[in-house]
Amino acid sequence: MHNEDTIAALSTPYGTGGIGVIRISGEKAFSTADKIFKASKAMEEIQSHTVTYGKIVDKESKDIIDEVLLLKMCKPNTFTREDVIELQCHGGIVVINRVLDLIFKNGVRPAEPGEFTKRAFLNGRIDLSQAEAIIDLINSKTVESSKAAVSHLEGRLSARLKIIRKTLVGLLAHIEVTVDYPEHDIEEITGEKVLENLKNIKGELHTLAGTFERGKILREGLNIVIAGKPNVGKSSLLNQLSGNTKAIVTDIPGTTRDIIEEYVNINGIPAKITDTAGIRNTQDVVEKIGVNKAYEAVGQADLTIVVLSAETGIDDEDIEILNLVKNKKALILINKTDLADKEQVNEIKAQLENHDIILKASVINARGIEELEATISELFVKGKISGNDEVLLTNSRHKYLVDRAIEDIQQALNSFSTGMPLDMVTIDIKSCADNIGQITGESIDEAVMHDIFSRFCIGK
Repeated sequence: MHNEDTIAALSTPYGTGGIGVIRISGEKAFSTADKIFKASKAMEEIQSHTVTYGKIVDKESKDIIDEVLLLKMCKPNTFTREDVIELQCHGGIVVINRVLDLIFKNGVRPAEPGEFTKRAFLNGRIDLSQAEAIIDLINSKTVESSKAAVSHLEGRLSARLKIIRKTLVGLLAHIEVTVDYPEHDIEEITGEKVLENLKNIKGELHTLAGTFERGKILREGLNIVIAGKPNVGKSSLLNQLSGNTKAIVTDIPGTTRDIIEEYVNINGIPAKITDTAGIRNTQDVVEKIGVNKAYEAVGQADLTIVVLSAETGIDDEDIEILNLVKNKKALILINKTDLADKEQVNEIKAQLENHDIILKASVINARGIEELEATISELFVKGKISGNDEVLLTNSRHKYLVDRAIEDIQQALNSFSTGMPLDMVTIDIKSCADNIGQITGESIDEAVMHDIFSRFCIGK
C-alpha cells in the first residue's frame, strides 16, 4: 500500500440495494470527482462537509451514468485525515461498477482490504486497538458485544494502556539519570520508586488480563453443545432457545442423525447452539456417524448441556454421557418434569451429587428456559456486562501481549530481588513497554500490521 496514492472502493455491501456509497480518499479525491461530477456548483465552490446533488458523466461518451449525492470532506477532519469524497449512487451492480470504472480511469486505484482504516491509523486518527475495534463493531452479534467494541473504539483501552506505557518510559528515564550521574547517590531511592511502580503496573495488568474470558465470549461467542441420549428433549431445547422449529421433534428415538447449529442471543451473549444426535449404542450406520460427531462436538464445547429425562430416570447411557463431561464445563438439565412427580425428580438429583449445576425444566412447555439462560449468563460473565467504565480485553492478540508484559514485569521484579544493578533491569522494562506499545501501535511490526488490516473488507 502506498499512502500517497488516491484510493477508491465501494463502502456498502456489493449487490442490489437502495444506495451504494463509493468512497474516494487521497490527494486527488477532489480533482477526480471534479472530472466526473456535474452539478450547479464547481467543485472548489462546494463547502466541506456538505452534500451536493449532481450527475456522474462520462466525458468521452457523454453518457450520464447516474444521479448521485456527493459529500465533500476536507482534510484533516475526515476518517482518513485525507481529502475524502463520498458518492451516494443508486445501488445497482451495473451502476456501481460503471462509476468505479470511471473513477479508476482517472488515475485512482482500487483500495486494498482495510486500507481506509489503515490510513486512519497511519495518519494518527486512531490507534491500532481502535482500528481493530472497528472490525469488531461491524461483526458484533449482540448489543453487549457492540458496546464492548464501541468502548475500545472510543479509546478506553488505549487510554489505560498508554498511561501504563508512559509510566514505564518515565521509570526508564529515572534509571538512566541514576546510571549516568552516580555521584548524586540516588540509586537506592530510584530503586524503591521503580519497585513500587512495577508492582502497581503488574497488578493493573493482571486485572486487565482477568477480563479476557468475558471479553472473548462477547467478541467471539459461546460454543454450547446439547448432549443426551435419544428422545430426552434436546431438539425441543434447541427450538426453544432459538425461537424457531429448526430441529425436527418426534417421539421416535434417533430422529436427529446429524448435528444442527443455530446462532442465538442469550442475555447479551452470542452463542452457537449445537444439537447433537442422541448418544447411544446403535447398529445403524448413519446414526453411528451422528453419535461420533456428537462426541467430537462435546470435546470442543465451551459448555455442554446434558439433558436427562425425569420420566425415565438415569440409566447406563446417561451415566456414559455424564462421565464424558466429568472434567468439562457442563450443566445438567432434568427435562420432562411435567411427566414425573417430585419424588422422581429428587431421586435423580440425589444421583447427581457430584455435579454442581443441576436445573429442572419442562422444555415442551417452555418452563425452566429463563432460568437456564440466566445460569449460562452467570456462569460465563458473572453478571451483566457494563457499558460504562469497565474495560474488557476482547482480542486474543491483546491478551497475548498483556501476558508477555506481565512476564516482563515479573522478570524485572525477580532481578530486583537478586540485587541486580538498575541498568540491567531496564531490559525487561523496555520489553514490557514494547509489548504494551504493540497493542496500541506505538511499536508495531509491519507484518503484524498488514495481517490485521488484511482481515477488513474492501471499502473499510
